[in-house]
Amino acid sequence: MNNPFLALPYVPALESLGAEYYDEVTAAQFPQQILRFRNDDLLPRLGLDPAQVTDENFIQAFGQFAGRMPLLALRYHGYQFGEYNPRLGDGRGFLYGQVQGTDGELYDLGTKGSGTTPYSRSADGRLTLKGGIREVLAAEALQAQGVYTSRCLSLIETGEQLWRGDEPSPTRASVMVRFSRSHIRFGTFERFLYLERPDLTQKLLDHVIEQYYPHLQRESDRYALFYAELVQRVARLCAQWMAVGFCHGVLNTDNMSVTGESFDYGPYAFITHYDPTFTAAYFDHYRRYCFGNQPGICHLNLELLQRPLALVIPQAEMESGLADFAETYTRAYQARMLEKMGLPPEPSPQAEELCMSLLRWLEESKQDYHEFFVDLSENFSPAWFTDIDRIPDPTQPGPFLTLFMNWKTRYHQQLMKLSIPDRHLVPHRLKQNPTTVLVRPQIEAIWEAISQQDDWEPFYDLLNRLRAIVYAPLKL
Repeated sequence: MNNPFLALPYVPALESLGAEYYDEVTAAQFPQQILRFRNDDLLPRLGLDPAQVTDENFIQAFGQFAGRMPLLALRYHGYQFGEYNPRLGDGRGFLYGQVQGTDGELYDLGTKGSGTTPYSRSADGRLTLKGGIREVLAAEALQAQGVYTSRCLSLIETGEQLWRGDEPSPTRASVMVRFSRSHIRFGTFERFLYLERPDLTQKLLDHVIEQYYPHLQRESDRYALFYAELVQRVARLCAQWMAVGFCHGVLNTDNMSVTGESFDYGPYAFITHYDPTFTAAYFDHYRRYCFGNQPGICHLNLELLQRPLALVIPQAEMESGLADFAETYTRAYQARMLEKMGLPPEPSPQAEELCMSLLRWLEESKQDYHEFFVDLSENFSPAWFTDIDRIPDPTQPGPFLTLFMNWKTRYHQQLMKLSIPDRHLVPHRLKQNPTTVLVRPQIEAIWEAISQQDDWEPFYDLLNRLRAIVYAPLKL
């Protein structure tokens, strides 16, 4: 075949589980296909040379869906805002295919906005162009900041007009392809408890361990070990969100992956200042999924996952695994926050006090969360190691200077303790704080340029700036 996407060696991994897990569906036909985004960074992982993949290849594969069958709408349930919903499933997308990457890992290509399925109910199965743009930007921003996340392979405008209650309508439509480790959700397991099918639960567990936790396959207690490792993955992921100031928005159990990967973050937002009550979703009237609640919600969702897994895994063993959540989260969060301050990621009681003193000042003073760390980077001087007065005070001290001085004193104490090699790494760690953060006014400005003048340059410019600084853990 001439199209490299159609010639990929697709693996029927989830398909091989059988029809109890999905429905075969047909993609919508679109009046127009315009490629608006292609992620060339991901192509080598599929074994493809970006120079050999044309825009038309993307359009044919992911806008026209030529020659690719079967397409699978996955079945799942979920707790949505605390209420169990058995009427879920892929309602506007499907699993396009699974591919073994050049790194040996199995990856999903999943669509969004590709048409109706048995789970669309009264919806149209479409994705707004603005929604697609938002997910592309979020995925690249999170990736650059070292957050474990799905990414977007492509975004194609489809020429349709959509009506939405939360956007000025009519609005433009798109179809997006998500590149992720897995689209198996907590809610995929919850469905089998509802159906009283322990056989399907165990079959799915075996599949998940084989594909995503292969190091556990030979263990006699592999099911309990899987759950314990998932707890740790989710705890570390949540710590990453909190450190970079990301609010997912809707942490329902159907929006949480069994690989511990960020995905399906619809109404997300990055905080501007540290506010635990900040709520990304306008319809989250009781702030259930506010920024500060994210660790607790992740813990709760893992606890809810025990209910279907108890069909196979002893309850006591899962409770033991969940007991590690708080410590894993705290250590991971402290480590990331220390790195943002230029310090070695070595959690300790002193490090905890340092982080807490900083958060108290940031919350009370309303200082821009991200600008604070950029200012640390831009103002850094080796003199900080010996002279506390060289660490600059806020340009507008206000009534919260005492809180700042409390942090500054603790920070200087940590700087003085550093070895010579660690002192050399302080400016390198500080430089990993992003100078561009994806806040809502930027997204709105980009969308205005696109919707009013069809001007895509601000979108591509922002993408480049978001990718400019890439987080990478530094080691001696």
